[in-house]
Amino acid sequence: MATGRTHRPATRSRGIPEATVARLPLYLRALTALSERSVPTVSSEELAAAAGVNSAKLRKDFSYLGSYGTRGVGYDVEYLVYQISRELGLTQDWPVVIVGIGNLGAALANYGGFASRGFRVAALIDADPAMAGKPVAGIPVQHTDELEKIIQDEGVSIGVIATPAGAAQQVCERLVAAGVTSILNFAPTVLSVPDGVDVRKVDLSIELQILAFHEQRKAGELAAAGTVVPAVAARQESAAVRRGTAVGQESVADQGPDGDVPAVMPT
Repeated sequence: MATGRTHRPATRSRGIPEATVARLPLYLRALTALSERSVPTVSSEELAAAAGVNSAKLRKDFSYLGSYGTRGVGYDVEYLVYQISRELGLTQDWPVVIVGIGNLGAALANYGGFASRGFRVAALIDADPAMAGKPVAGIPVQHTDELEKIIQDEGVSIGVIATPAGAAQQVCERLVAAGVTSILNFAPTVLSVPDGVDVRKVDLSIELQILAFHEQRKAGELAAAGTVVPAVAARQESAAVRRGTAVGQESVADQGPDGDVPAVMPT
């Protein structure tokens, strides 16, 4: 779901393509689930299916890590978890600041998956003075005046922006000036950053619009084949009812004070 541009070269120092890097978290998630079930080994086909990728692509990706598995046995789950975690930099603690503690920022602060994946929420920041000192997920919110000091004291290099669109660029510039080099942006706007700063953008409305496009296309294909989709028909009926209600309201609005339709005035 996360999309955005990067300001680093297309390949990492070890020659791992960005497309492979983007798939490593998918493999790690599937491997972690296997590890929690005490599964010792996994075949490339099984792991590829769990991660939602092609098995040939998986084997190619793992070759960049120097891991080729054992014929007839597969891959060692625990060792792969370690390899991928090390490659992603998850064998160390990454302090993160979240700026903008509205509904979304609070939800992110309460997300329990950060700690288990190598990230620590070092601070919650908000511009509203009324929020200062209020605990969210057990962490007291601090005012944006403290942003630079917090980043330096905590050694933060990753910032999360969950502010309204109008404030995002200014927050971004302050984060970068304070030393943050990686930003996860939830604000519905494109950020301008200097070279050397990575930005990943998460826009839920865009993802939903893309899904709506595919739903509309599928419905069109089914309609062309003469198939009626109940959900689509229900939506169309609902839209028609809304349109009819709107027309009815307009008709009522055109009536006189006693409910009678005004006579047409002669020209």
